[in-house]
Amino acid sequence: MRKIPMRTCVVTGERLEKRDLVRVVRTPDGNVIIDKTGKVNGRGAYLKNDLDTFKKAEETKILNKKLEIEVPSSIYEELKSRV
Repeated sequence: MRKIPMRTCVVTGERLEKRDLVRVVRTPDGNVIIDKTGKVNGRGAYLKNDLDTFKKAEETKILNKKLEIEVPSSIYEELKSRV
């Protein structure tokens, strides 16, 4: 049986399967993107795929801290539209 990759949500602190999370990445050239493949190069942070989690991440600015860069509001809008 294969091992299931687990990751921790930066907002809730829950350990969940990687497929149940959304990865937001700061690329080496300084852009912030939503990683749909889970393989994009750069510093990543995982968020539970849930509207409340995305709203809380935006309010607390936790992604700015974790990715060490100002995350544009368009990223939060894109996250919310995915739910």
